[in-house]
Amino acid sequence: MDKIYEINGKTRSIRELLFNQKYSIDYYQREYKWETKHVQELIDDLSSKFLDFYKPEHKRTQVAQYGHYFLGSIIISKRNGQKFIIDGQQRMTTLTLLIIFLHNLQKKNNANSIVKVDELIYSEQFGKKSFNIDVDERAYFMEILFNGNIPDVSDEPESLRNIVARYQDITEYYPEDLQNNTLPYFIDWLIEKVQLVEITTYSDDDAYTIFETMNDRGLSLSPTDMLKGYLLANISDEDIRNRAAELWKSWIPRFQAIGKDDESSFFKSWLRSQYARDIRERKRGAKPGDFDRLGTEFHRWVRDNKEFLHLESSNDYFNFINENLNFFARWYERIRKAAQNINPGLVEVFYNSNQEFTLQYPVLLAPLKTEDDEDLCIKKIRIAATYIDILIARRIWNYRSISASTMLYAMFLTVRDIRHKEPIEMAEILRKKIEEDTQPFESGDYPFALHGQNRGRIHLLLARITDYIEQQSRMPSRYDEYVSGRGEKRCEVEHVWANHYELHTDEFSHPADFQNFRNRIGALLLLPKNFNQSYGDLPYKDKLPHYHGQNLLAKSLHPRCYDHNPGFLRFSQQSGLPFEPHQQFKKEDIEKRQNLYRMIAERIWNPNKLFEIAET
Repeated sequence: MDKIYEINGKTRSIRELLFNQKYSIDYYQREYKWETKHVQELIDDLSSKFLDFYKPEHKRTQVAQYGHYFLGSIIISKRNGQKFIIDGQQRMTTLTLLIIFLHNLQKKNNANSIVKVDELIYSEQFGKKSFNIDVDERAYFMEILFNGNIPDVSDEPESLRNIVARYQDITEYYPEDLQNNTLPYFIDWLIEKVQLVEITTYSDDDAYTIFETMNDRGLSLSPTDMLKGYLLANISDEDIRNRAAELWKSWIPRFQAIGKDDESSFFKSWLRSQYARDIRERKRGAKPGDFDRLGTEFHRWVRDNKEFLHLESSNDYFNFINENLNFFARWYERIRKAAQNINPGLVEVFYNSNQEFTLQYPVLLAPLKTEDDEDLCIKKIRIAATYIDILIARRIWNYRSISASTMLYAMFLTVRDIRHKEPIEMAEILRKKIEEDTQPFESGDYPFALHGQNRGRIHLLLARITDYIEQQSRMPSRYDEYVSGRGEKRCEVEHVWANHYELHTDEFSHPADFQNFRNRIGALLLLPKNFNQSYGDLPYKDKLPHYHGQNLLAKSLHPRCYDHNPGFLRFSQQSGLPFEPHQQFKKEDIEKRQNLYRMIAERIWNPNKLFEIAET
């Protein structure tokens, strides 16, 4: 008689799932594939739900009365005394990364109230530490993350690169308002009140049967399907309904060709851009606004707001698809393609996409009207994209977050304020927003510099600075190569100073002061990886001759750059930018280069560009 295996399902908190537990993952399931947007959504969901309960006057003991949050299920196959994750490793890995981040954040804050989370991350036996998500090839890199550093995974498999990238996303997108006094409250709530259902089987066959049943998408309708059904059901004429259905059907593969999530992303971006009137306040008991609901349940929102959308007659429903949807679908497709590949007419969209600023799409669509011609649409999109580009650069330079959770409210206000506006009025509104909401480049007490979490951002800024001076010197653009180069053309952020404090004791009495200067953006360049491997450890005087063969920003350090280089010399003279060669590279030289980079940034991200575009 065949052995009968039981299947158990139990709701568990994150503490119960991870405390002194050990999970294995079969080798063929170990790929970690979550993307930035998945991390953003998880952090936004968790922080929003926590803030439903939290009040500043609460004591920590009151967290015990906060409500729960259900995060889904995981499927475990228990065999030979080990727990193997069959479904849920993406979520479990990300939760572990989040807890590691919270552990490091507590250390960084020197918090008085430390929530002990170590045993949710690893266990230790006979002096040997092993992580609770026990995957051999990850252990070394997880250890580095746990110690508060970012490992170099540039030559590692994609799964490991994704793990480190998602940890960096967590550091980027974790809300500022949950980082100080609120932090222990949030950690308590996360590990005690966030729950998952652990489904345990004692047979792999049973585990995979459950997995396939729970992921059978043929039985469920997406929000897009439900919106389509609602709109078409209200078109009474069969021929007209069929025309609308065919038009809708024609767009779905085009969205899917852009990206696997672009079908739903279009509807969220379109409807938010044209119809969102309010957004949820970040306080206890606040109800979701239009902007929130259109991001999660746009099909229900349309049904609930049919009067606001003027959906009354059969013809109204047809025109909503035939005119509105069709118009905005064309422009969404166009800006999404511009986000993926450089389009000279919409290059700012590409820049924002490289910064992974997914909130740009409703902002870009907001000023458009169905009666606008192509040239007017392009102009409006460029003004909106340039505003976002300036906003992002200024915030990064002043150590401000550009995470979705941080920027969501500001982007809603921008959508609302520029909706259906004409170019000049757009430029006036957005220029005012820049002046009120951002600081000029390097306006704070701390010069802009590289730190553990912003290397990718600095890479993109250096690419823009380098590309700008080359284009202004009548050279072809190589921006795409600087940010996306492969093989020998792959570029990295390089320090002008090698990491040798002992060579700089004449100017620095402490290694920390040396590092502070060494990491300033004025002491950084963007150079091919093989250059750094060959010359990165050399003193400046030995590297200087080799800089002359590199991009123009690096070449400008060398005296020969100022001979027989008419395009660059003309640009340098006309711009008034203080370019000069540097035979040596001391503290004073770094300060001069820091000022040069700042002045270039002010030219690239100049708010007057909004009016230049509007008036063309």
